[in-house]
Amino acid sequence: MPTLDDQGRPEPPLAADEIATVLGFLDFQRATLAWKCAGLDADGLRATTGASSMTLGGMLKHLAYVEDEWSTYWLHGRDRQPPWDTVDWKADPDWDWHSAADDTPEQLHAIWREAVDRSRSLVAQALTDGGPDRLARRTWSDGRAPSLRWILLHLVEEYARHNGHADLIRESVDGLTGE
Repeated sequence: MPTLDDQGRPEPPLAADEIATVLGFLDFQRATLAWKCAGLDADGLRATTGASSMTLGGMLKHLAYVEDEWSTYWLHGRDRQPPWDTVDWKADPDWDWHSAADDTPEQLHAIWREAVDRSRSLVAQALTDGGPDRLARRTWSDGRAPSLRWILLHLVEEYARHNGHADLIRESVDGLTGE
């Protein structure tokens, strides 16, 4: 059972193997996003700060897409699932960000939680089917495929970067600060 901090986030293990440590940091970053987006109404999730059009709602939807894209599409080579399967990504590469304004807070939180749950399950499958060295089923145009290790660290990086944005946006909405 992980130790929880004052915001209810699981502390990454201090002394564990590579995968437990990486997954611990990924869960901490996921919990940070959940904390920054908690308790906001639709206006709060649509708020921007500065010159950016980035919103917390867009961030939830974008990170749901990132979870599904890396665990479902790349790692396991499966087709994109709804709602990602109907988007013309070449015509609208930022669809996940701006379409969030049309979703309710409940829908945004649900799509993100469901994507995280799927990702956790698919990562667990890949860990039993090759461990961190297991290569993604899909390859880049040059034939190379990222390892599960690379995908997990990329997810940590993606959350950490956007959680910095979330700090600023949330503070502009209601003054909530922290980390």
